[in-house]
Order: sequence, then C-alpha cells, then structure tokens
Amino acid sequence: MRILQLCHKPPFPPVDGGTKAMHNITQGLLDEGHEVKVVCISTPKHPLRPEELPVGYRERTEIEGIFVDTSINAVDAFADLVTADNYNVSRFFSPDLDLLLQRMLARRKFDLIHLESLFMAPYIGTLRRYSKAPIVLRSHNLEHVVQQRIASGERNPLKRPYRKLLARQLRNYEHGTLARVNAVAAISPEDAEHFRRIHPRTPVSVVPFGVDPPAQAPPWNEGPLRFFHLGSMDWAPNEEGVRWLLREVWPLLIGRHPEARLHLAGNHMPKDLLKAQLAGVSVEGYVHDAQAWMGERQVMVVPLLSAGGMRVKIIEGMALGRCIISTPRGAEGIACTDGHDVLLAKDAAGFAERMAQVLREPELARRVGREARALVVERYSNARSLERLIELYRKLVPA
Repeated sequence: MRILQLCHKPPFPPVDGGTKAMHNITQGLLDEGHEVKVVCISTPKHPLRPEELPVGYRERTEIEGIFVDTSINAVDAFADLVTADNYNVSRFFSPDLDLLLQRMLARRKFDLIHLESLFMAPYIGTLRRYSKAPIVLRSHNLEHVVQQRIASGERNPLKRPYRKLLARQLRNYEHGTLARVNAVAAISPEDAEHFRRIHPRTPVSVVPFGVDPPAQAPPWNEGPLRFFHLGSMDWAPNEEGVRWLLREVWPLLIGRHPEARLHLAGNHMPKDLLKAQLAGVSVEGYVHDAQAWMGERQVMVVPLLSAGGMRVKIIEGMALGRCIISTPRGAEGIACTDGHDVLLAKDAAGFAERMAQVLREPELARRVGREARALVVERYSNARSLERLIELYRKLVPA
C-alpha cells in the first residue's frame, strides 16, 4: 500500500511517548514492504532537522515538514474563544501545510491516509477535496477527557472556567471528527468503546502501543530499591502528576522511610524542579539512553491524575521487568491486574503506602516486575500491534 502519514510533530527521533508511537508505525509499515510518505509539523519544541536524520530513513519516508508555532499565545486563544474554535486544535493548522498537501495530492495518489492524533483533523477538508483515499484517525488519547481532567484539577480559579470551555469544545470537535474519517485506530479498549458509543457507524479497532522487548530484561539491581519517574515534562499531565507526587505523596513516605530515594528525569524539566532541594530526591533533565537509565533503577512511579489513552513509558518499563506503581488513571488502557503485574493506588496516602510496601518487601517489587514483562511479551509487541493496524487498513483498501 501507498500510505500518507500526517504527524503533529516529527516522528523521528523517537524521544517521547508520542514520537515513539508514530515512529513504530512508520518503521513497521516500511519493514512490511509498504510505501510510507511522512508529512509533519515542525514545532519549536519538536523541530524537524532533516540533515540529522539517518539517510535511509529520510530517503524511504521522503519526510517533509512545515514549521508551525504551536506555542500557547494568549491573543490567539482569546480570538478562538470569541469565534468558538478550539484553540487546542486550531493552533496546529497551517495554511502553508495545507497548500503543501494540495500540491502533493494533485500529483500523487495514495491508497490510504493515516492521521496521527486529532490535531491533524483540520486538514481533513483538503484531504477529501484532493484525494479519494480512506482516512484513518490514529487516536493517541481521548483528548477532551485529558482536558476535562486537567480542568478538574486546575488550582487557579481564573483558569478553571477557560479549561472547562476548552474541554467542551474539544469534545464536540472530537465527536464531529469521527463522522469525517473512515476508521479509527484507538490505542486502548476503553478509548475504542468510547468512540463506538459516540459514532457507531465509524469502524474502530484497538491498536495498542507496542514495543520490541529485549531478549532478556536488564539485570535487577540488588542494591536498595530506587523509585523513578521518566517522562516529558512539557506534557501537562506529567508535570501535574510529578508536582502532586512531590507535594502530597513524597512527604508521607520520606517521613516514615528516610532511606527512600526518588529519581526524576525528562525533557523540558521545569527550572524550579531542577533547583529543588528535597530530601531523598534527585532531579535531572534529558536522559540520552532511557532504557539504560530505567534499567539501573527498580520501581517506576506513574502519578498521573489527568491522563487518558495509554502510557508508553509504562509499557517500556514493564518490558524491562521494572515494577510499576501507578494511579488507576496512569494505568488506563493496559490489561494489567493490581497486585499481580502492577501496583495501583487511588490517593496520596495509598500511593505512599504502595511505595513503603515495596521498601519493606523488595521481593514483591521483583515479582511484579517479572509478571509485568510477561504481560508485555504476550500482548504488547510491535508485531502484534502492526498486524491489527494492517488488518484495519485492508478492510478499507480493496485488494
């Protein structure tokens, strides 16, 4: 098949959950012999630098990007408030990218168009005018649910009403988009069920994030247990969760277990956290080798309060045989079982107790990590996810 993949940021290099999810699809389709043309938005936080890409990747994907300043702008946000557009989506629209698509589709035919996330939906009108190819929406999150949860946790009373309005607008936009695409590739069963309820006529398939688990998990560090969180901090739910962890959870644990150690890392780490002096806590920014960094530690904490979809870092941590302590929302979309292959906690006291539990019972952490890896090997390999995606494609594209 000839596939056009439209991405809201460059899928390479795969430096965070979103880019990894997109890159796995690109690479998997290429490995299966399909032609993949990648067009992406180049943003201030995620610039496309073609000269830094591997030559083979650049040639096979013919990757092109248009710079779009997706940074939050108060004037544009207010203008969208007046016009009832949704600012979360509208800031990803570029007339230059729209023109690029028009010119390309006028001279080139594709069998299928793959949209990475709701943020590429503003281009559907142009895609329909210039191409007869079916359109598949790859949903990474239920975006309006994420916004609803962020709004519910907003501590600033002046921002809370605006966030709630954005969530309502985004819900309406998301629902309208379902009627304009030919199918949806949802990242979790829960997301898929939501889409089916909203628009039963649109085919929906579950295509979870997949990994290629290493043949063997990294050796288990026999030293004292160390907790860690690794995630891009320019994603609002990550920052919200980490600040909650430090403010509400960590004081409960460190008071009872002064030997406890927590390591935080990730892109765009806020300056105040980098400078923070908290007992037992070490903070750093970008990690060059995420798998090696995680492999040196034993227990991943996922304190997400407002996420949706499926968390890539949990799957990666499980694949390495690491024990995961998460909120129920953080583990959404993963077929895990509390106490077996994950440890869940609903509130700050419960989260602190789960952390204390593995400090008291190190073998529990090791056992949960083993079971977590077994789950990923069985259900979340890249090969299985790609099979589901191609099966969906073939239902839309005649042989």
